[in-house]
Amino acid sequence: MRYVSFETKEGLPKFGAMVGDSHICDLSDGEWLDLSDVAEDQAWAALAATVSERRDYAVEEVRMLPPLTRPGKVICVGVNYPDRNSEYKDGSGAPTYMSLFPRFISGFNGTDENLVRPPESEQLDYEGEIVIVIGKGGRRIPEAEAYSHIAAVTLCNEGTIRDWVRHAKFNVTQGKNWDRSASMGPWLMPFSGPEMIHGVSLETRVNGEVRQQDNTANMVFSFTKIINYISTFTTLDPGDMIVTGTPTGAGARLDPPQWLKPGDVVEVEVPTIGVLRNGIEDESL
Repeated sequence: MRYVSFETKEGLPKFGAMVGDSHICDLSDGEWLDLSDVAEDQAWAALAATVSERRDYAVEEVRMLPPLTRPGKVICVGVNYPDRNSEYKDGSGAPTYMSLFPRFISGFNGTDENLVRPPESEQLDYEGEIVIVIGKGGRRIPEAEAYSHIAAVTLCNEGTIRDWVRHAKFNVTQGKNWDRSASMGPWLMPFSGPEMIHGVSLETRVNGEVRQQDNTANMVFSFTKIINYISTFTTLDPGDMIVTGTPTGAGARLDPPQWLKPGDVVEVEVPTIGVLRNGIEDESL
């Protein structure tokens, strides 16, 4: 099952399930406002029972939105692959604790929508990542139970304005939250087990060129450790999203750096989930 959120040509927000690769079965007329509402109610099984083969909308006729348009918390994990950590030449080795920062939903577009480069900076960069959606909430969740708290998964291009992450000494928030600078999608897939996300390939391509490639088995902090650690200090609620880290190979680390520009196409792919694809455009003032 692949769930999507979208907007019709008339500007109506809706959600549904993919029928094949080109059509959507509209599920918006049920008891839930949107997929965030389904997440909060933990009603994935009930939603699945409403899916049919109806082809209500063609994908090409709608604007795709981030799968969850009203998530709870969006928490991102930084520097979570060994080669990515080694880019920071401070001699510290693998970190003892994970780096975390928040993102706001206004920073995300859906699949096939352009990421927006602002006039304040040309340094728009890409970061391909896996996103986990919390289904069953909890505090101090043991690692052994962590997978049972995942409801669904999706992908993220965690677009970053690089020079703005260096404006301050101890945070990256302002470089990570430019409106429509990132994306999530292409859809939300119910979590069926660890094999969906553990030991799978994560690849990011720019104009067909592979820029990032790693296996999630190499993550410094595993999916279960991420859930355990974050839930130690804050309650994880149904509908919260965790963006779990990106491999080495971002444009900032190339020599010379290669920033995203209008006309570029970025693809983030995990075989068990799908391909998140976005173009780039300059912000219209």
